[in-house]
Amino acid sequence: MTFVDTNILLCAASTDPSEARKAAAARTVVNRADLALSVQVLQEFYVQATRPTRRDRLTHEQAGSLVEAWLRFPIQETSVPLMRAAFETAARQHISYWDAAIIEAARLAGCRIVLSEDLADGRDFDGVRVENPFRS
Repeated sequence: MTFVDTNILLCAASTDPSEARKAAAARTVVNRADLALSVQVLQEFYVQATRPTRRDRLTHEQAGSLVEAWLRFPIQETSVPLMRAAFETAARQHISYWDAAIIEAARLAGCRIVLSEDLADGRDFDGVRVENPFRS
């Protein structure tokens, strides 16, 4: 299983011509069957995709339909144990709580890889490695 960060979903939904290459790569990712997501990732996607200042903003209905479609993947719930693990990872790894929550959601979902453009490509967080699917 491979965990997908919010930025990959946003790229998959993009209609911005300047992001066409990344959008195609992201769509290939979200068409895979071996993915996992978290409630946090889906929430962040909805908020960012419908943001009024986004150039290719989605409507509530469009973003909601995509979230519903992605519920076909295993979804890691937010929980107190996940939150506590993220607190520890944030402190130990010197990263934001939100990034640590992505890493710990991936770990709880049984994923050893997180696909993300935002986290450090190649960095290993105690057995969970980040890969940027857009690197050339």
